[in-house]
Amino acid sequence: MNFLSHFYFDSLSRQPYQILGGLLPDLVKNADKSWNIHPEKLPISVFDNPHHLQILKGWNSHLRVDKLFHSSAFFAHHLHQIKQPLLGLLKGTAIKPFFLAHISIELLLDSLLITENMVVVENLYLKLNEIDDTEILYFLRLNQIQDIAKFQNFYSVFKTEKYLSTYAHTDKISYALKRICMRIWDTPISQTQEIELTEILNAYKIKLSQDFIFIFEHIAAKLLT
Repeated sequence: MNFLSHFYFDSLSRQPYQILGGLLPDLVKNADKSWNIHPEKLPISVFDNPHHLQILKGWNSHLRVDKLFHSSAFFAHHLHQIKQPLLGLLKGTAIKPFFLAHISIELLLDSLLITENMVVVENLYLKLNEIDDTEILYFLRLNQIQDIAKFQNFYSVFKTEKYLSTYAHTDKISYALKRICMRIWDTPISQTQEIELTEILNAYKIKLSQDFIFIFEHIAAKLLT
């Protein structure tokens, strides 16, 4: 799941550091895809600061939510369904349809959370702005990330640009998907393909809106057990 979907499960929390922890696995990977940290495997005694324990709690919640989501029948069904129209769109490109379908489903879920008024994006940024960023950087150092400045730069832009709110619009999702693909493959999709991708996403968002709430209810129930 993507940022807003993870925030959904922590949105009622009064703990900004827990909310941050729920986003941190994706923030770290977005800052540098080669970073591969596992704070959940470290001795709990390492985290002797209450803020770091809250970050770890959010991090562990993120891992569990992703595991529940990716193993669900919901994900398997919609991944297969949305991949079909993408096959033709991506013909002749190096982009893997499975990859684009996977990310498309996750971003469409974020989009629906906004348009169905299930999350308030500004509340996420307000919570992040309550955090002392030095606590994040110390947490990352505990996990052997050395290039702290690189994360700082990325995280500053993430908070300043507030681009998550743009996911309400499918053309912005298409643009985001194009940018993600450009990090992996040399040849991006064309402007015409980007327009076609938006049309595919528009149509699928309508279809997804009919049952997307069930995956959130399913995961929320599992998190209580």
